[in-house]
Parts: sequence; C-alpha cells; structure tokens
Amino acid sequence: MKELFTPITLSILVGTLVFAAAYMNANRFLEWLRWQSIGNRDYIVDTLAKMFIEVSPNRVLLYMVSTSVVPAVLIFLLILPQIIPATIFSVAAAALFWFVPKAVVDQMFQRRITRFNFQMIDGLSLMANGMKSGLSIIQAMGMVKAEMPNPLSQEFDYVLRQNQLGVSVEEAFQNLAKRIPSEDVNMFVTAIVILKETGGNLAETFETIVFTIRERIKVEQKIAAMVAQGVAQGVIVFCMPFGLGIMFYLSDPGLITPLFTNPLGWLMTGAMLTLQLVGGFVILKVVQIRV
Repeated sequence: MKELFTPITLSILVGTLVFAAAYMNANRFLEWLRWQSIGNRDYIVDTLAKMFIEVSPNRVLLYMVSTSVVPAVLIFLLILPQIIPATIFSVAAAALFWFVPKAVVDQMFQRRITRFNFQMIDGLSLMANGMKSGLSIIQAMGMVKAEMPNPLSQEFDYVLRQNQLGVSVEEAFQNLAKRIPSEDVNMFVTAIVILKETGGNLAETFETIVFTIRERIKVEQKIAAMVAQGVAQGVIVFCMPFGLGIMFYLSDPGLITPLFTNPLGWLMTGAMLTLQLVGGFVILKVVQIRV
C-alpha cells in the first residue's frame, strides 16, 4: 500500500487527471478562469461603485492577491517540512481565500440594501406628508435628502442630480432600482412610473407602500428569529470535526500526525475537507429562507 501511494505516484496521478480534465474542457475552463480572476475584480469594482466607493481595479486586484497569498504562505510554513501536503493545503487555502473579498463586498452591499429598505419607511412617510402639503415629488425628495441619513440620502441625492442633468424622473428612478436590487424599491419605482403616466395620488400610494414594507419587514424578522437556531446548529456541526481534530492533536499528536505525513492520510484529509465543505454548503442552503 505504501509503494502504491508514494508521493511521486500520487503527484503524477493527480497531475494527469487535472491535465486531462482541463484539456477536455479547455474553453469552459478558460472562461471560468477569466471570470474568477478579472470577472471577480470587475464585479467588486462595480458593486463598490453602487455604494459610492471609488476604488481602482488595480488596487482591488492587489487586495484579492494579498488576501489569497498571505494565508497560503502561512499554511505552507506551518505544515513544513512535509512538502506535498504543505503545497496541497496552501493551494487549497489560496483558492478558498481568493473569494473572501467578493464575499465581504457582497455582505456590505446586502447590509446597505437592508438599511435602505428600513429607511424607506420613514423616507416615504416624509415624502407623503410633504406631497400632501403641496410639494412636488422632486421637492419632497429634496426634503428627504436633507433629513434622512445614508444610504437613502445618498441615493435620493444621486436621483436629483441625474434629474438636474436632464434625465427624466422615470429614468432616474429606474436607475435607482438597478443600483438597489430590492422588491420594495422595485415596487416604489414601478408605482412612480405608472402614476406619472396615468395620474393618481402619489401620497396615498406612498402610504400604502410604507404599510407593505413595514409588514414585510415584520415577517422577515420573524423568519430570521426562527432560523437563527438552525444556523447556530449548522455552525456547530460544521466546526465540530475541526475542534475534535485539534483536541486529539493536543492530547495525542501521534494519533493525528499520520494524516499529514502519510500519502493515504493526505487522501483521507482531502476527502474529509471536501465533504466538510459540501456539508457546510448544504446546511447553509437548508437554513436559508428567502421571502
């Protein structure tokens, strides 16, 4: 068994399988590689621009490379002098941490959308009261911009500046819906576009939208409270094997060391990590409920 799983044989086998898979799917592989590198960089730049954060593409690429390389080097140095497992785990860590900047930016963007939806309740109520007192929709938006904090003030200010540059009110609000992909924003923008064409009472419509958003948020908060327990259980189940591995290593290092010094142990460790990632992904999808 040891002769079968020598480091050289294992490296040749893995290299052959990777080369065969890449050769048979060269076009798809190159397109996927382009998207995961330049595509991810452009996605991060565009998402930050939607949050009014201007960052150059080169700086974003530098952050992505640093986030990926630094953990990989640390893991490589920790596993030395075992060259092959150090290389495998450092490459896996580099691939995993490459997606961290994108995940962080996505989290920032989702928080911005959530804050915007919460602020729309007060903002639309303020607009409805202003329009009842005789203000136009542009004047009411200016009042909201002056009274409300970011991101609502920021987005409304951008809509007003677009309108001042000659963009129609309908198009400016449609651009808002593109920057803030939210059902509540789409409902708000659709109502404005339709009522500007057909006529109607915008103030009453805004009050109805406020009621709808408030009720939606109540439902979302109830669901979040119910799934919080499932998320906590999933995190505990996902982290338990790593915790047990650390405990075994501290109590009896000889029991765990073969997993990092023997080729068969490398295969078992790789299979374990793969199953852990698949299991964590499945748990994450099970506990998530979208309204």
